[in-house]
Amino acid sequence: MRSKFVTPVVFSALALFCVPSHAQKAATLWLTNPDRSALLAEQSPSLPFTNSAAKGQIIDVDSSKTYQTIDGFGFALTGGSAMLIHHMDAAKRAALLQDLLTTNGSGIGVSYLRVTVGSSDMNDHVYTYDDLPKGQTDPDMAHFSLAPDETDVIPVLKEILAINPKIKILASPWSAPVWMKTNDAAKAGSLKPEYFAAYATYLVKYIQGMKAEGITIDTITIQNEPLNENNTPSMLMLAPDQARFIAHDLGPAFQKAGIKTRIVLYDHNLDRPDYPLSILKNPAASKYVDGSGFHLYEGKVDAMTQVHNAFPRKNLYFTEQMVIDEPATTKTLDISRPVAQIIIGATRNWSRNVLMWNLAADPKFGPHTSDGGCPICEGAITIDGSNVTRNLAWYAIAHASKFVPPGSVRIDSNTLDTLPNVAFKTPDGKQVLIVANPGNAPQNFAVRYKSKAFTTSLNAGSVGTYVW
Repeated sequence: MRSKFVTPVVFSALALFCVPSHAQKAATLWLTNPDRSALLAEQSPSLPFTNSAAKGQIIDVDSSKTYQTIDGFGFALTGGSAMLIHHMDAAKRAALLQDLLTTNGSGIGVSYLRVTVGSSDMNDHVYTYDDLPKGQTDPDMAHFSLAPDETDVIPVLKEILAINPKIKILASPWSAPVWMKTNDAAKAGSLKPEYFAAYATYLVKYIQGMKAEGITIDTITIQNEPLNENNTPSMLMLAPDQARFIAHDLGPAFQKAGIKTRIVLYDHNLDRPDYPLSILKNPAASKYVDGSGFHLYEGKVDAMTQVHNAFPRKNLYFTEQMVIDEPATTKTLDISRPVAQIIIGATRNWSRNVLMWNLAADPKFGPHTSDGGCPICEGAITIDGSNVTRNLAWYAIAHASKFVPPGSVRIDSNTLDTLPNVAFKTPDGKQVLIVANPGNAPQNFAVRYKSKAFTTSLNAGSVGTYVW
């Protein structure tokens, strides 16, 4: 339970100056309504820009003011998710992965995944890559093996990479092997200081082993939810210990092994920005650190800006949030809330990505571990055999992932309390504006860009992505 995505070319002189024009003519709206009458549905006709003066509520988009570059949007491919996907009929699995990873047709273009180093609480059993009989130790990692992931996780990742070789992968451990821990148990306990170096070697071997399988780990967090001892597995890691581990063990081990995987701090709730800030203030640790990762089960999303303002050269990542549907009896898709709080909130506060929690679960919210697994963690999709149902998190991420590819840049748009919004410019020069209406009544508004505007509206609880 939580704390609780060469052929030579000859250019003529004329061609060098023929820059494609992206002068705005009309915007396309992709809409999701809470009553499911539209689910990421393209609306017709398009919305024409006019010279008429905009009135009422106005969202001003300004592409001349830029902020962070976007790495991508996606989900956590937990071991349980991989198991469910891998056990699907091959043709249906292939269709699902095409829908997940491409933007063709109903595809949502997920570009970022989170995987677990060893098991998480959304696995059917607990494991690490160096499990030993009680009383034995292995500080040299002689028994290290990725074999537990070779059944489901690695095969599914290889299928994913065959479709999108550029997808970014973030890895997070839930626990070190139990023989390294103070309580000799998967749940709770801390890493023994005498095994800090061994654990660094463990993580080096993980990254090297995945690389040998053709899987590049772009980013790694040190410990999932280091202040949460309630998951099975889990491990307490206080900020001073994380700082010491990075400064004296993990950072030097990565450097010695030539590993380029980016190190990300914390990976826990936004109520404790002091945790990453204390480590970023430590020069010995900070020099190895790319940035900080956050969840939003507690705290406020603008704490990310607090960390950015203190260390503007360090990156920020939104690494986890579970969102679940309303009870099935209501059939209501409460999409405006997660889009406003997470997609819009995190990116407006400098996050380079947004990752929702579990990609897939079965109809009973499994598989999960016992005595500390999450019994309410609905997946972005529900997989029942080979049948797939798309849930709230799927559509919430899709409003960004389908239209905002990696390399896009957040651009300026004004803040409206009644209409949370965020804007981006894509690598091919398109503008993308995501707007949520979390209110209880329909709202009319205008979108203004380069002195022209279009008018539009969103029903109560609806979300729209506008592209021009």
